[in-house]
Amino acid sequence: MADEFGEVVSAVRPLLDSRFKAREHAITTSRKVIRSSANAIRSLHRGDVSSAHELILEAKRLYRSIVEATESHPELLHVGYAHDAAKELSEASLTAAMFAGEPLPGHDELGVDAIPYLHGLGETVGECRRRLLDQLRAGDLRSAEQLLETMDTVVDTLAALDYPDGMTNSLRRTTDVSRSLVERSRSDLTTTVVQERLRKQIEQG
Repeated sequence: MADEFGEVVSAVRPLLDSRFKAREHAITTSRKVIRSSANAIRSLHRGDVSSAHELILEAKRLYRSIVEATESHPELLHVGYAHDAAKELSEASLTAAMFAGEPLPGHDELGVDAIPYLHGLGETVGECRRRLLDQLRAGDLRSAEQLLETMDTVVDTLAALDYPDGMTNSLRRTTDVSRSLVERSRSDLTTTVVQERLRKQIEQG
């Protein structure tokens, strides 16, 4: 009987060793993807587009290595750390495209699953709000209005995806947060537009 159990363990151990090695690589590399993506977004807000693109390319390369390392264990791509890495990479890539007025990359282009991609899309609304406030402070109302339209479109797109939370990893919650940010931004923009109109009327009167 002991020999039989020994054979069972011997058959399982190589699989577990392989899975453990892939998991350790995914955890370590996911942190690097998240860090590069966050730094890319910071560079975008500073106006350093070149550095942002370099950091996004680095994040993409790192995430590809996670995909390759877990090829025999695809279940490892759908756990917290890998999901977060894919979400942050998506957020950085989508934010860069939005700020530049370029076509948005799809999840296939980024090489990530659709669910973290959609969560990343939802979180771009927060980055857009930050830029919109900067535009309001600079008096660039036209750009702020255009950005608000983009934010509206993101929320409408996410709201149209009416699937169970268990399937989308609670995408509704991300959508609700994004919607609240859009409404706050709309209020800020409206207040600024009204104040600017009054200022011009006073100057002309």
